[in-house]
Amino acid sequence: MEERGQASVELVALLPLVAVLGALAWQAVLAGQAVWLAGSAARAAARAHAVGADPAAAARRALPSPLDRRVRVRAAPGGAGVAVSIGVPAVVGRWRLGTVSARARLQEQSG
Repeated sequence: MEERGQASVELVALLPLVAVLGALAWQAVLAGQAVWLAGSAARAAARAHAVGADPAAAARRALPSPLDRRVRVRAAPGGAGVAVSIGVPAVVGRWRLGTVSARARLQEQSG
């Protein structure tokens, strides 16, 4: 039985699995980054809302340009806080793989 080239055949057979695992790992990184950026955008929106500026514009400025089109900002009346939702981008295609949300509000500090 001839075994020359068997390692090459096995490597070629495993390449699709390696590619899928790499894509899944990168998708997890993108989801984690979306969570982190949602928190940053929520804090920026809460600061803007506290001083009477536009919280949606502040949240969009805090995000990189590919995500600023995927953001939704809801400001609670009376300064109760701001909620920011961001669509998690897919590694492949223009799909959205769910959303992540963060809330922030500024509290008065006693001085």
